[in-house]
Parts: sequence; C-alpha cells; structure tokens
Amino acid sequence: MRVSGPAGAPRRGGPARRLLVGVAVALVAAAGAGCTRPEPAPRPAPTRPGLVVLSDVDSRIRSDIRYATAHNFVGRRVDGYPEALCLLTAPAAEALRRVQDAALAAGRSLKVYDCYRPQRAVEDFQTWARHTDEQQMKAEFYPRVAKSELFDRGYLGAPSAHSRGSTVDVTLVEVPVPEQPGYLPGQPLVACTAPRDQRFGDNSVDMGTGFDCFDPLAHTDSPGIGDAARENRRLLRQLMTDGGFVGYDREWWHFRLRDEPWPDTYFDLPVTRSSTD
Repeated sequence: MRVSGPAGAPRRGGPARRLLVGVAVALVAAAGAGCTRPEPAPRPAPTRPGLVVLSDVDSRIRSDIRYATAHNFVGRRVDGYPEALCLLTAPAAEALRRVQDAALAAGRSLKVYDCYRPQRAVEDFQTWARHTDEQQMKAEFYPRVAKSELFDRGYLGAPSAHSRGSTVDVTLVEVPVPEQPGYLPGQPLVACTAPRDQRFGDNSVDMGTGFDCFDPLAHTDSPGIGDAARENRRLLRQLMTDGGFVGYDREWWHFRLRDEPWPDTYFDLPVTRSSTD
C-alpha cells in the first residue's frame, strides 16, 4: 500500500520528488557547462632573459672570449659576438661569483672562454660545418676527428645550452694570474692534444688539452691525461658542482647551472652590453 501525506500528496522523498530534483540538477549542470572558463593562453617566450655582464658581478674572474676573436675552431669572429663579453643570467653570474670565492680559497682563479651564446652563433657553426673545405683551424682544434663528425659526436650541438644564458665554458688559472700571449692569425698551429708546453700558450693550468679541443682526450674522465691534469679537472669539477653547476662528460670546460631560470628557452640577442637588462 502506498503511504501518502495530507490530501493524498506523495511523501517527501518519493518518486515525484526525486524526479524534480534530478531535473533541477541537470539544468544547473547544463547552465554551468555553457559558462566553463577557457584555458589560459600560453605565455609568450620572453625576448630578454635578464642577462648581466659577468665582470660587473665579479671583476676577479678572468675572461678570454674566443668567439669574439679569430682564435677558435672556425678561424674568425663568430656571428653574434660584436663584443668580447661574458653575459650570463643573474643567477648564473651570482653562482659563478661564489665559485670564484671557493677557487681563490684553493689558490686558483676562474677564467671563462664562453658564456651566453646567441642562436645566430649556433647557426653560424652549422653553416660552417656544412662547408667541408673550411678547415684552416683543424690542426689545432680537431686534429684527430673528421669535421663531418663534430655534431654527431657531441662536440657541437644545436640548439645549444649556452643560448639559454646559464651555461659557461671555464677553466682554472694560477694566482697571481700569468700573462697570456696574444694569438696572431696565421701563426703555426699546434694540436690541442699536444703537451701543455707545446700547444698554444694559454695561461690556464694544465687540463690535459686546450679549450674547444674536439677529441676524446678532452672527455672529462679521459684516462689518457697526466696526473696533474687529472687533478686540475677534478678540482674544477668539484668547485663547479659544489657551486650548483652540472658538467658535460665530453668537455672538461663545459658547465650548466643546475637550476637555470630558462631551461626550455633559447635566445638570440647579440653579445653586447646593450643586451643586458
């Protein structure tokens, strides 16, 4: 027997009541569906990464910006380097300043070869790599590796972590810092794999090879280097790792800030003071 309320109305909670509630819920849901908020548009990539000039942050760190000169594996100034400056994001520069403090405490100083690298420079390297006849610097920088293999072997990369602004090519020098002879275009080239007293007179401590030496001997843990060079590489890696950087196993000089501010963005500002914020 059906239980009824006054005047024969169905009891609360009965089938009619449940039907009305269901219709109301459906209407509210339908109305809400039409008011769904759109997904926010993706933020455009920044055009300026907040670069600073390293020497403004720490004037104690030496620099030898090779791509602004003719003394590099290309043999001329690289596109995008009108000024011989080390530009880095502010966090990377501050981290390197702290590494310099630790290096000086160990009786050494830092010297940088390359810092922020615009994308146009990477494209310049790619164009150069396709011109197989341009090998005037092979005898020094890649004496035992074919030019056609430089990208495949990981000695050159595109895109490059340098273009994100928090990667640096660095070495150690003695304190007080020795003088370094200038490079004269056309001078006889010596293999970067030659003993330190024979290759280009870089004032770096002995690292087993010269900078930008595209050779297995430049791999960070290469067994082919002497004890002094092995210890110098160990010290550099320890200083940089403790300072928040991550190394690259094929280049003893290459380090990237672990917590870099732009891990997925590549920039193309030229290496000039005007590119800083």
